[in-house]
Amino acid sequence: MNTTALIRPAWTPATIAMMVIGFMVFWPLGLAMIAYIIWGDRLEGFKRDANRATDGIFASCRRGADKAHRWGHGNARTGNVAFDDWRGTELERLAEERKKLDDMLEEFDEYARELRRAKDQDEFDRFMANRNRATAPTTTPRSRGKSGGLLDEA
Repeated sequence: MNTTALIRPAWTPATIAMMVIGFMVFWPLGLAMIAYIIWGDRLEGFKRDANRATDGIFASCRRGADKAHRWGHGNARTGNVAFDDWRGTELERLAEERKKLDDMLEEFDEYARELRRAKDQDEFDRFMANRNRATAPTTTPRSRGKSGGLLDEA
């Protein structure tokens, strides 16, 4: 007997045991098992309907992408010379603008990296100064004569 026969949407000993264990471990698992036992035979039709719906959505997205490629981004000529020339110059202008924006973004990223590096260096220098101050040996001055120190010479 294979596992698909043991775990099927019916009140079998295996599904009842899984339901009880599901309630003991985490109660939503038990409820999910009850739902599977009761409505599990409808899952195949639900799966088929969901696949059809998503296939339709993705097919319309592909059609939209193909249309955008034909009209906006491709090199296809429309037959109207004036429009094709205008579109070509506009696409070149937009490409130049895009390049300028990409260059500005690269400059800003470099600036932000340098700013982070400077901030990190400042924090590191501050840490090292505090660490060196805390671990520096403290010298106590020795007594010179009658000042009440440790070594009084007569």
